[in-house]
Amino acid sequence: MPINDELMSAASAITSPLLLSEAQKAALLKLLTDEDPAVVAQVRTSILAHGPQAAHWLRTHRLSDDPLLRRRTQAIIRIFERQENDNRFLGFCLNPGQDFDLEKGAWLLAQTRYPTINVEAYRALLDQFAVAMAEKIDPSQRPKQLLVAFNQCFFGDFGFAGNEEDYYDPENSYLNRVIDRRKANPINLCLVYILLAHRLRLPVTGIGLPGHFVCRYQCSEAELYIDVFNHGKLLAKADCIQYLLQSNHNHTEEFLVPVNPRRILLRICGNLHQVYLHHDQADEATRFQRYLVALTK
Repeated sequence: MPINDELMSAASAITSPLLLSEAQKAALLKLLTDEDPAVVAQVRTSILAHGPQAAHWLRTHRLSDDPLLRRRTQAIIRIFERQENDNRFLGFCLNPGQDFDLEKGAWLLAQTRYPTINVEAYRALLDQFAVAMAEKIDPSQRPKQLLVAFNQCFFGDFGFAGNEEDYYDPENSYLNRVIDRRKANPINLCLVYILLAHRLRLPVTGIGLPGHFVCRYQCSEAELYIDVFNHGKLLAKADCIQYLLQSNHNHTEEFLVPVNPRRILLRICGNLHQVYLHHDQADEATRFQRYLVALTK
């Protein structure tokens, strides 16, 4: 289909942040259904240049009877939504202090990649998991027996496991996908473990070993480490020290100190940064570089 010169001129002229006129909107919508990918790309750039205000009128066409217009409109809206969530998460990262709401941070991060997820539904699902666990765990049990029961629920009933087959899959690091697939890398599997433990008021924290991440359960009568990626294998402090020595790290207490929420989020973002570099996804790697800078301030 030949390009309508008048429409293309209208689209090319739309470069300022001024409000779009009805005629300009109509021209852009018509060009969005053009068969030429170059035209569609130019129109998309013109719309994005107008910022979030353009998303408002686009939303009225996301359910259009024209399937091509519907699909391309929704694609542009998703870009706007990702930009908005990117700014929200970046703002969260810039908050001062080491301790913040780790779960909130994890969900804000997930929304930068999956902007339309229903966070409240996922939170409710975690709440349901915790209720189911509470029915099978006796708080008066000895720590080891309590953790065995916790692990039976986590790995057996809920089916969580380490993703050994595709360790560097980016979806191992987004909380919604971890819950969907029940698979993750060590730190994000530990993240879900910690979130459930905290719902049950259990003293579980994250421990950032070099090259690995585990959890620690500590109370007045016991100190146990949980290798969540290895099916919840229970370890003693001596086992962690041995791991450090075998990994050519001198044993220092700093490796066995609980990791605060900021450092956990920093490590998750660092992992994703490396994953996207590995997959040659430069735009995604750049996005995470901004997060890392904000989290280290």
